Amino acid sequence: MGFFEKIKTGLLKTKESMIKHIDGFVNSFTKIDEEFFGELEEILITCDIGVSTSQKICENLRIKVKEKGITEPSEIKNEMKEIIIEMLGEDKPLDLSSKPSVIVVIGVNGAGKTTTIGKLSSQLKASGKKVIVAAADTFRAAAIDQLEVWTNRSEVELIKHAEGSDPASVVFDGISAAKARNADVLICDTAGRLHNKKNLMNELQKISKIINTQCDGCSVETLLVLDATTGQNAVNQTKQFMDVADITGIVLTKLDGTAKGGIVISITDELKIPVKLIGVGEQIDDLQAFNGVEFANALFD
Repeated sequence: MGFFEKIKTGLLKTKESMIKHIDGFVNSFTKIDEEFFGELEEILITCDIGVSTSQKICENLRIKVKEKGITEPSEIKNEMKEIIIEMLGEDKPLDLSSKPSVIVVIGVNGAGKTTTIGKLSSQLKASGKKVIVAAADTFRAAAIDQLEVWTNRSEVELIKHAEGSDPASVVFDGISAAKARNADVLICDTAGRLHNKKNLMNELQKISKIINTQCDGCSVETLLVLDATTGQNAVNQTKQFMDVADITGIVLTKLDGTAKGGIVISITDELKIPVKLIGVGEQIDDLQAFNGVEFANALFD
């Protein structure tokens, strides 16, 4: 199954919720006026697109309606799709241009960090890259064990220490192993939740310092994994993590299990962080590189 078919299937719940609402709304109007835009904005907000992004979509629609002389509400959907494609911007794939390249994976427990690392490791290995994973979430023995299951399945090497070890030392050993074994990619897991933000900040800063010192000049991705089923809460999580980490991209998991896929638009527009990967199913190849045009097409077509 190609990307478009996968994302089309994965977005079924969002499409059924969002487009069903929009279709019903559009069909109930015979003209485009301020009442029309006011109700449309409310519908977009209920579809987890967020207040500011919904307002922006409606404002851009007003401009397009005026410029093109659009009078039929039925013509609005295609204009909305084009506005959303523009908001999503240019696709930004993972930067794996150096050897090794480093991917630091952050996010709260339960968002799908371990699964994302496992699927990504498997895909990179299948593409011919040598991958090493560093289990730097040392605060939960279960996190290390779960990661080991995935790395065994993917047949990639895992660097681990005992539970309670210094996470930065695990990353240091991971970097050393990646260099010594000529690995293409080092993926570093991190703690999903410490008992306060200061601790989380300190741990991520230590990890970042080790990477900057030991991998000077290497491409470094810091990916925040978010659970799409949390809707607008994912935006709030992102804002909190932006305070403690230099996030280069978002991984949005569980899109196939929610009607809140509109959160992709909100994150990209409001926070200016690209969505780089999306999870649209349980299978290994259901972790997909994000494509904004095909995302919009899957929703509207």
